[in-house]
Amino acid sequence: MKLLVRNLARTTTEHEIRVLFSAHGSVGQCSLVLDQETGLSKGFAFVEMANDDEAKKAISSLNMSSVAGNAIRVKIAKD
Repeated sequence: MKLLVRNLARTTTEHEIRVLFSAHGSVGQCSLVLDQETGLSKGFAFVEMANDDEAKKAISSLNMSSVAGNAIRVKIAKD
């Protein structure tokens, strides 16, 4: 199940996101969206969790949690 992670600090790295979500299950793909001109984070990412149960666990644990001083938002990504 693919999740959308919003309100990330601009300094948050893809590795940090992967580590954060790995605590809640197996992470497949993790894509931090970057600004093409500056190469800096746009403040959101997509994380693919191995199954629905792990994805729901990650959402309930991480949504509105504080990461690098920002309250992140985690929800199911729409295709």
